[in-house]
Amino acid sequence: MFQKKSGIALFLSVLVAFLLAVPASAAPVLKKGSRTGDVWDLQYRLQVIGLYQGPLDGIYGSKTTQAVRQFQKKYGMPADGITGKMTWKKLKKVTVNRSEMQMLAQLVYSEARGEPYVGQVAVAAVVMNRLQSSNFPNSIQEIIFQPYAFTAIDDGQYWLTPGKTAYRAAYEAVRGWDPSGNALFYFNPKTATSKWIWSRPQIKKIGSHIFAK
Repeated sequence: MFQKKSGIALFLSVLVAFLLAVPASAAPVLKKGSRTGDVWDLQYRLQVIGLYQGPLDGIYGSKTTQAVRQFQKKYGMPADGITGKMTWKKLKKVTVNRSEMQMLAQLVYSEARGEPYVGQVAVAAVVMNRLQSSNFPNSIQEIIFQPYAFTAIDDGQYWLTPGKTAYRAAYEAVRGWDPSGNALFYFNPKTATSKWIWSRPQIKKIGSHIFAK
C-alpha cells in the first residue's frame, strides 16, 4: 500500500476513474412478481449473507419476498418485502453482487495470498468496513480503485487470477467474519513507505500485516 504509481497503474486508475464517473442507473423498485436482471442481483446478495435459500432464477417469488423481509427486520426497516430505495441502499452497504465478489477475491489474492487464511479474511473485511464507513467511497469498485489505496492496483498484481482460498476468504468477510477488529487500514511494517500509516491507531497484527483504525 501507499506506493508511487507506475505509468501503467496510473493509466488504469485514470481509466477506472472515468468509468466510475458515468452515472449508474438507479435500481428499480422490486416486488413479488418482478422478473428483471436486478432480481438476480438481489437474490445473490441475500444468498451470500444467508437469507435467501432458493435458486437464483430472477423471479421475485415468495422465498425472495421472505428473504427481503428478514433483511429489512435485521436492519430496522419496515418489513414489507418490497425492495425499494431504502432497502437497496442498505443492501449495497453490507452485501456485494457477483462482480463485486470477484473484485474482492482478486484483491485478497493479490494483496494477501501469502498470508494465513485468517489474515486473508481480514483484508477482505477491511474493504467491507470501508464500504460501511462514511469516510470512504460508496462501492466496492470505488474503494478498491481509490488512488493509492492498495499496492496491488499500483503494481498490477490485482489482475492475477485468484485461487479458491481467496474466494472463500472474500465470501466469509461478506458473511460478517471480521478478524481485523473493525480495521479500516492494514499495512506491512517491513515494506510500508508511508509515514502517515504509522500514525493510525493499531488494532492487531495478523501474519505480516498490521491492522489499524
